[in-house]
Amino acid sequence: MPSTPRTARERARAAVMADLLVAARARLAADGPAGLSLRAIARDLGMVSSAVYRYVPSRDALLTLLVIDAYDAVGDAVEHAHATSRAAGHTPARTWLEVARAFRMWALGDRSAFELVYGTPVRAYEAPQDTVRAAIRLWLVLAAVLDAGLADGTLDPAGPELTPDAVARTVTPMTFAHAGLGPDAPHKQPEAAAAVARSLTLFAGLVGAVSAELFAHTRGVAADDGHAYDVTVATLAAGVGLRVDPADLDAADADPGSAPQA
Repeated sequence: MPSTPRTARERARAAVMADLLVAARARLAADGPAGLSLRAIARDLGMVSSAVYRYVPSRDALLTLLVIDAYDAVGDAVEHAHATSRAAGHTPARTWLEVARAFRMWALGDRSAFELVYGTPVRAYEAPQDTVRAAIRLWLVLAAVLDAGLADGTLDPAGPELTPDAVARTVTPMTFAHAGLGPDAPHKQPEAAAAVARSLTLFAGLVGAVSAELFAHTRGVAADDGHAYDVTVATLAAGVGLRVDPADLDAADADPGSAPQA
């Protein structure tokens, strides 16, 4: 967490940065990441363009701030859903469904942020290492869900058997470290390491299912967008060993709203 500004100068700078990010989010929604312009943002704020560069040195630096902002927003959403579900005593499978629903609600509520971090990469922009801490938050929640299933004995993968060598080739040693495992986990903790590897399926499925809905690829196919999404993520979960209760799929509050059609 960033420290709280203490001096008058620090507070003034923090206030300008907050206004700048609000204006940048609005421009991102209107113009897309490729059209993001510091000059346009300066005009929106009533500032000369040279003044903006005292706060962000380049468009890429601003993009990085927006990327971190988006990753932290979705991280907050899924972490809250995960903690709430576990506190309620839900099974790992039910928790997965709640996390997946939270991810969809975030994406529907902030499509431009979703497109920035999970859509088409911005040409000539390469996200720096600074974004990793925020980006990994979603994945850590997915890994925690699978770890809980492993711990309570409900994880029963229907997908292919994964040998230690296959697991080692699937994710990096740094990924195991983020999950609290050692680099030799595929051979020394094969079940836990395999669960980490399988979490990639959940991640790819979340992004793919939301993308299909947001970009209208399921128009004319899905009768109810929210329910179709639930069925999709429940099917994904079955492959990695989590069995969602059919009653949870029939919950009346499953759909937080339909995506705007492209």
